[in-house]
Amino acid sequence: MAESGQLEKMLILAFSDSRKAESGGKQEADAYVEALINPESYTQSYKLKFSKSGQGQGTSGQQLKYEYSEPGEMSFEFLFDNTGIIDGESRDSIAGDLKKFREVLIDYKGDAHEPRHFKLVWGENSIFKGRVTELEITYKLFKPDGTPLRATAKVTFKSSIEEEKRAASEDRQSADLTHIRTVKAGDTLPLMCFRIYGNSKYYLDVAAANRLDNFRSLEPGMKIRFPSIEKKSKSS
Repeated sequence: MAESGQLEKMLILAFSDSRKAESGGKQEADAYVEALINPESYTQSYKLKFSKSGQGQGTSGQQLKYEYSEPGEMSFEFLFDNTGIIDGESRDSIAGDLKKFREVLIDYKGDAHEPRHFKLVWGENSIFKGRVTELEITYKLFKPDGTPLRATAKVTFKSSIEEEKRAASEDRQSADLTHIRTVKAGDTLPLMCFRIYGNSKYYLDVAAANRLDNFRSLEPGMKIRFPSIEKKSKSS
């Protein structure tokens, strides 16, 4: 509830640009979806990636070494109901509502050639920003002829932030940790080394660690492993 006592509906705001999603509101959104009724719950999950170090002699297990934190995820269910029980407006089918929902959440944005960026807003609170990774629709109520009248849509979002904010939020003093990064358009190995280590001089070590024959032509989408400075100093 808002402080005024008015029920605030959850909104999914869609943006074609990630920067707009960081600061934009309903007025700046390309499109939005409003919940018929607010979710009873939502789930946020966080995963840490560890690698197994060598097992020491006489020990009973392997030590787990932290590599990186995966982007957070959020999932919840949206209800669609055209019986009129909830809003007093009965309609023939939920097909139109579901079509709009799919178009906003998973269709390609024409000029961007990719699905949109999203911000989830509930009242005055921005509760999540990210991209849709999964949409699952379950039909639950039908007319005698099979026309669906009620459905739930489970949506999963994965956190996505601007590269500048990601770099600023990372601890540059953690150069003794192993990092995995995905190459983006315009990335070079020296530049990526500077982001990780605070110094671009390690690019030849990273190229060798990843067995890169030509480090000058990185392909977007490649996974590059940046070993710890501690590891490289021991091997040199």
